[in-house]
Amino acid sequence: QVQLVESGGGLVQPGGSLRLSCAASGMRFSIYAMGWYRQAPGKQRELVAVITSGGSTNYADSVKGRFTISRDNAKNTVYLQMNSLKPEDTAVYYCNAYYSGSYGTREHWGQGTQVTVSS
Repeated sequence: QVQLVESGGGLVQPGGSLRLSCAASGMRFSIYAMGWYRQAPGKQRELVAVITSGGSTNYADSVKGRFTISRDNAKNTVYLQMNSLKPEDTAVYYCNAYYSGSYGTREHWGQGTQVTVSS
């Protein structure tokens, strides 16, 4: 059974930093693209950052230069380092795992972790 467990959310002041972690189990982590999405109240879920199985990254324009996604295949974990946080970054952040290839298509979601940026 695949599990994605996020951690590291919380309350932080504007300008502060947080690091989110997503630990995966029950899957062949290294072949998946891993992503972070977020959903603010009353808004649609949006992609924040993604890292491919090969290590290529892509970011939403709103977080470029502030957020960094990385992965540790030995630990089956993906991270999101968030710096210079703004109130508009407040949302529930979800970890996503996506694979499409010779084994078919697979997608999994974590349960989410709340990030609140407020003074």
